[in-house]
Amino acid sequence: MLILKILVTGVAGFIGSLQAMRLLERGDEVVGIDNINDYYNVELKQARLARLKDYSNFSFIKLDIADRQAMAELFAEEKFQRVVHLAAQAGVRYSITHPHAYMDSNIIGFMNILEGCRHHQVEHLVYASSSSVYGANTKMPFSVHDNVDHPVSLYAASKKANELMAHTYSHLYQLPTTGLRFFTVYGPWGRPDMSPILFAKNITQGLPINVFNYGNHRRDFTYIDDIVTGVTKVLDKPAQPNLSWSSDNPDPGASTAPYRVYNIGNNNPVHLLDFIGALEDAIGKKAIKNLLPMQPGDVPDTFADVSDLTAEFGYKPETPIKVGVNAFVEWYKKYHQVC
Repeated sequence: MLILKILVTGVAGFIGSLQAMRLLERGDEVVGIDNINDYYNVELKQARLARLKDYSNFSFIKLDIADRQAMAELFAEEKFQRVVHLAAQAGVRYSITHPHAYMDSNIIGFMNILEGCRHHQVEHLVYASSSSVYGANTKMPFSVHDNVDHPVSLYAASKKANELMAHTYSHLYQLPTTGLRFFTVYGPWGRPDMSPILFAKNITQGLPINVFNYGNHRRDFTYIDDIVTGVTKVLDKPAQPNLSWSSDNPDPGASTAPYRVYNIGNNNPVHLLDFIGALEDAIGKKAIKNLLPMQPGDVPDTFADVSDLTAEFGYKPETPIKVGVNAFVEWYKKYHQVC
């Protein structure tokens, strides 16, 4: 099998750490970068990195993707063949109070990634977009062939901007780029600002959980292993121009350039109260629910149409909610030493 040299950005993150591990286990050489910022507990990021340190084909560099000179030097030195770009300032709610963090990481940082790929003949850039780009859209399931010009958070706007920037580089420089719109990723080693850990923490401690939109949300919860499997499949098949693309009826998910966008989700939305119920069963304790209105920047439902990813890559999410939640709770109790 061909051994690739791959850059994984955000390698201390939830998805990045497992993605790097998957590539390392199949024999690729992985260089991981992360700035280890304090958006959430740094110890969790260090613990994720510790799981990678014994791989001889892994190296870590502490680096901020917004550092233009350092990123240029990294690409010039390492000569990556492919890039999995997962580093970003995450979080819809945080973007309302800390907007500049999203410009620094998600716009300037992404620009530095594109420039590195352009100048050093990277074969394929796969980058994280988000289901948040669907914003005010209400047609379900969400399709990459639909217009997404009405974001409802700055985080979503930054991810939409990434897709536009990627298309420009694909068009101008024939850089193959693939954007993946992630749908509510959960599982072991997840981010502590996301609902599964927030809920698990309070349920185990007998504290109330905040349930927004009075629990009427539906989310396309997608288990981390299914996400990483999808990313790996996409990385191995660089984007190609769509020769049937028409400028008279433009398809937002493709182009005459080597550019593609896909949804990557479970294709099976779950009511938030049902997800909480699965957590209660796995933890063995009932939640005390504090029902609240929907928060600014949030959307009521997410539902991924993954038919393109299935047709072109054989992608098929395989982890039912109950199985995924049980695995998450097992990790949570062990990591946090909860009886």
